[in-house]
Amino acid sequence: MRKTKPKKRQILPDPVYGDVRVTKFVNHLMYDGKKNTAYTIFYSALDTVKAKLPNEEKSALEIWKAALDNITPQVEVKSRRVGGATFQVPTEIRSDRKESISMKNLILYSRKRGGKTMADKLAAEIVDAFNGQGGAYKRKEDMHRMAEANRAFAHFRF
Repeated sequence: MRKTKPKKRQILPDPVYGDVRVTKFVNHLMYDGKKNTAYTIFYSALDTVKAKLPNEEKSALEIWKAALDNITPQVEVKSRRVGGATFQVPTEIRSDRKESISMKNLILYSRKRGGKTMADKLAAEIVDAFNGQGGAYKRKEDMHRMAEANRAFAHFRF
């Protein structure tokens, strides 16, 4: 590359929990620069999660973090052209990309869900991910299954 890599931007922690991961999640959730609306959706979703799992000793934020960990993929497949054929080569994912993929999948499958408000849909998807089910968890399982099926092409790693 001719140009230098752009600097990583400093992300400030969120106002309620003081956590940088929450801010990253809200940035993914945000539409049209409406960050306050995204924060409102996220915090009300966490309140709903706490109401849905009253007998859980963890806090709502810990449940959300555990749900993110449950849907975080470890490997993915990338297309690699060798000769005339295209192979799906399994590769490990960098830690920052893992976090980003898990957040995006949680939001994507929350938006696809049926429900009244986005906060309700997000809360339902968080609870499902925490319990090891739901669309985002299934997506992670599919990614792992695809990588396992194409393990024979791992020597094409670039």
